[in-house]
Amino acid sequence: MRKPELAAAIAERADLSKDKASQVLNVILDEITGTVAQGQDVSLIGFGSFVVRERAARTGKNPQTGAALKIPASKTVAFKAGKSLKDAVSK
Repeated sequence: MRKPELAAAIAERADLSKDKASQVLNVILDEITGTVAQGQDVSLIGFGSFVVRERAARTGKNPQTGAALKIPASKTVAFKAGKSLKDAVSK
């Protein structure tokens, strides 16, 4: 499912226009993105959590030349599924 399809499903289930549902979806995604960008976790009970994780600096290898290179420390976001989501998928 892509974003327009998700907006259409929201519109149908919430009795909204597709444009309004798309706006709601965009606001939700913007809020999640902004909160995670500030380094805070976002927990949606039953669905899951978006968690900021830090990657330590490490040494990697250039696959073409085999030369060692330094990979700097960075931050990334991870999603951890909640119990309800896990249960729904496992059925």
